[in-house]
Amino acid sequence: MFIRKRRSVPELNTASLPDLIFTVLFFFIIVTHMRQDEVKVRYRVPEGRQLTKMKSGVTHVYIGKPVDGRQEGYRIQVDSKVVAIDQLVDYLAESRSGMSPDEAQEMTVALSADKDVDMKTVMEVKQALRRANALKVTFIGTRMNKD
Repeated sequence: MFIRKRRSVPELNTASLPDLIFTVLFFFIIVTHMRQDEVKVRYRVPEGRQLTKMKSGVTHVYIGKPVDGRQEGYRIQVDSKVVAIDQLVDYLAESRSGMSPDEAQEMTVALSADKDVDMKTVMEVKQALRRANALKVTFIGTRMNKD
């Protein structure tokens, strides 16, 4: 008759696990790129009463006076590019073509306008967004001061 010796499974050494987790976290912090648009139009944002966070993948449209101040009237900036109102539809269509079908379906436009922009300009931009089939529009404002 043979006598079997019971072997125990060695425990897993987890002493280096926190180092590994922090190394991976540090890697993602370094590699992640936060997108910042360089604003090329000057606009003062009207104040609002209710604020919500926006999801990523939003196309930002700014309406305001040119920063250099040499030109009259208002300019339209889409993300980092200044476009004319008649170029807005083409630019959004080009932007949408670079998205996946799901992203293109859920495309949201965040509209920020100077508080002195006339409503005619805002309506022209909204009509151009409608022609570009960008139907999800969010208006961006700032929180009112409670003095």
